[in-house]
Amino acid sequence: MQLAKRLEGIGEYYFSQKLREIDGLNKQGKDIINLGIGSPDLPPHEEVIKMLQQESSKPNVHAYQSYKGSPVLRKAMSDWYKKWYDVELDPDSEILPLIGSKEGIMHICMTYFQEGIGVLIPNPGYPTYASAVKLSGATPVYYDLLEENNYGPDFIELKKVIRSSSTQIKGLFVNYPQMPTGQLPTRALFDKLISFAKENNILIIHDNPYSFILNDNPMSILGSNGAKDCAIELNSLSKSHNMAGWRVGMLLASKESIDEVLRFKSNMDSGMFLPVQLAAAKALSLDKNWYEQVNSVYRKRREKVFELLDALKCAYSRKQAGLFVWAKASSIPSKEGFVEHPLGKGGLLSDEILYRANVFITPGGIFGSAGEKYIRVSLCTTEEKINEKRSSFAGDLIRRER
Repeated sequence: MQLAKRLEGIGEYYFSQKLREIDGLNKQGKDIINLGIGSPDLPPHEEVIKMLQQESSKPNVHAYQSYKGSPVLRKAMSDWYKKWYDVELDPDSEILPLIGSKEGIMHICMTYFQEGIGVLIPNPGYPTYASAVKLSGATPVYYDLLEENNYGPDFIELKKVIRSSSTQIKGLFVNYPQMPTGQLPTRALFDKLISFAKENNILIIHDNPYSFILNDNPMSILGSNGAKDCAIELNSLSKSHNMAGWRVGMLLASKESIDEVLRFKSNMDSGMFLPVQLAAAKALSLDKNWYEQVNSVYRKRREKVFELLDALKCAYSRKQAGLFVWAKASSIPSKEGFVEHPLGKGGLLSDEILYRANVFITPGGIFGSAGEKYIRVSLCTTEEKINEKRSSFAGDLIRRER
């Protein structure tokens, strides 16, 4: 069979390939430490697990569920947004539970975008944004996020991109706290994005899964005046509640947008397993102590990652939020096979560390051309494992420089 045209230019997801390679190295006895993937290694709250166990044992919870999710879960999501983001959402009409927020990216693209339409994609940014846009038939149009601009959009440049584009720009993906750079949002930034969207008649898609990680001020773009007129927000329990494998996300928007996305979603999947939904509702009811405990662990790990990056002579900001640390790759000597690297200097450093020290760190180039001089280090591993490799591989690279 011939592949569908929609797959042209879309390869296997980078981490899918890399994890397979790492599995092969582990089978060779390498014992790779993974500092690349943002999959929380900490468990959910014990009461959340208990809720799942209790509900799963009931005989009447195993049927198909509503495409719009349980009213209990939607109410918990509404309460969570009011408590932490100070955003009012109607649980019956402005919230759509998702099987992970990654699903929502595709649903939005398939609902609103098609051939002849352009969608603005951050560079660097989450690779799935561009893949989902391509699968919808639309065209990704990249805009650069620069360190000197605090990784915020340059609205003057965005206007130029819209004027010069050969496609009709109808969407703009944003993501704050930004992944991979860790840049925090401001209310002024969100307000400006909403004004920009209205002036240019485009849809803002704000991806917001990192707002509770190493951040004391969770913020939603829906808190800006008039945001529901032109913005959709995605959120998730994967990072905030250590529930990545549970696949619980949410789409927040106006009733009109919810109804439109549901037209696509209801033809693609069914509702989540009810016990998972009820356990997720329990997770959303947790108080401030939960987030403080999680962040206490990540804060200590981040200090160890800073030490690791110092040993590698990488430059970075200590004011980053989220599950990662973004750093400019150090200058390392070229050697045969690595003089040119498809992912730039960050790719070179990443491979050096993987093959010489058995540590996987993500090259920034997978997030776009603007990330080729950078690496991204995950906080999803223990302090002990970070310490285990820091001295050995840093020392090896320093000796080679000499």
